[in-house]
Amino acid sequence: MVKVLIPSGALGLGFEKKALSRGILEQPDIIAIDGGSTDSGPFYLGTGTSKYSRNSTKSEWAELIEARSIIGVPLVVGTAGTCGTGFAVDWLVDITQEILLERGEVLKVAIIKSDQNPKYLLESYNDGKIMPLEPATSVGKDPFKECSNIVALAGAEQIRKAISTGADIIIAGRTSDAAIIAALPLEKGCHEGASWHGGKIGECGALCATNPQTGVVVIEFDSEGFTVSPMSKKSRATPETVFSHMLYENIDPFVLKEPGGWLDVTNANYKALDTRRVRVTGSKWVPEKDYRVKLEGARCIGFQKVLLSLVRDTRYINNIKIWTEDIEIKCTKKIFEQLKLKVSAYSIDIRLIGQNASLGNLEFGSKLPNEIGVMAIITAPTEHL
Repeated sequence: MVKVLIPSGALGLGFEKKALSRGILEQPDIIAIDGGSTDSGPFYLGTGTSKYSRNSTKSEWAELIEARSIIGVPLVVGTAGTCGTGFAVDWLVDITQEILLERGEVLKVAIIKSDQNPKYLLESYNDGKIMPLEPATSVGKDPFKECSNIVALAGAEQIRKAISTGADIIIAGRTSDAAIIAALPLEKGCHEGASWHGGKIGECGALCATNPQTGVVVIEFDSEGFTVSPMSKKSRATPETVFSHMLYENIDPFVLKEPGGWLDVTNANYKALDTRRVRVTGSKWVPEKDYRVKLEGARCIGFQKVLLSLVRDTRYINNIKIWTEDIEIKCTKKIFEQLKLKVSAYSIDIRLIGQNASLGNLEFGSKLPNEIGVMAIITAPTEHL
């Protein structure tokens, strides 16, 4: 039997502190948390940076390091720094070193990096070893030359290897969300299907329960299945909240493709043990003949600028439509003069935010507000520059 404590869906999102304390009392065998995903778009992978600020990340990470020290179990984070690039891993390693120095603590830290060499990938592509991800029909050579960062989605094997070193903290690059949870149960001989299914259900913390904002869940794995237990008194798991998570970020509610195989939950059974816990059995893991991992890359195809201003002058408020139209005319003229771009090559979107203001247009109610927020979004693709 293996217990995995998942504090939240991503490091930086926050979690209920009392729920974390209750999770610690469950004496889990490992603490696992995701560091990010592709949800936020390609910017973070392209730049190798984190969506969450250093201060908020450090604050939460320090709490989890403290939790790890209390119960003496490994702490693992996958897809460090939102995108899981080497730069993002180094960024979190630096934060970790700072926290440990402040705590006066010396711990063993294992580091996994997922960055891929574009030259090697191009050679692999030419050898027919890289194929498009459905529903794409082709890959082409250009992405390997143009992407600023390319990472491979690590599976449970890499996390299991890091755990076997006896590391106190494991900081991994781009990793399957489910793999960081499934790794220890698989290492300890728990049911394969249950390990991967429980990993998928727990990847976003309490999103598989009635109150997602509380964050913390404990998943208990054994030789036949797994049990989901939210740690907040404000949250509970039901068969509906648990099985519906298979729909989250997944093209098929019954099949989940992972590095090395896929999870089949067609015959899974979800049973409420009480008003708060759900027991799941019947999941099946199907290993692939050829071990494959997903590659993720990002290249720059354009730039976007968002400008915000607050208008309080009565003359501007009374003539806001005239003023914003004048802004658009002058911006259009400047873009043509400096960048030689035609109007069809970019877009300017001016939005007003204020009492009685209609978003996306320039009309107001009968009463003008005391202040108006003006947001201008300028988008231009690089191929036109």
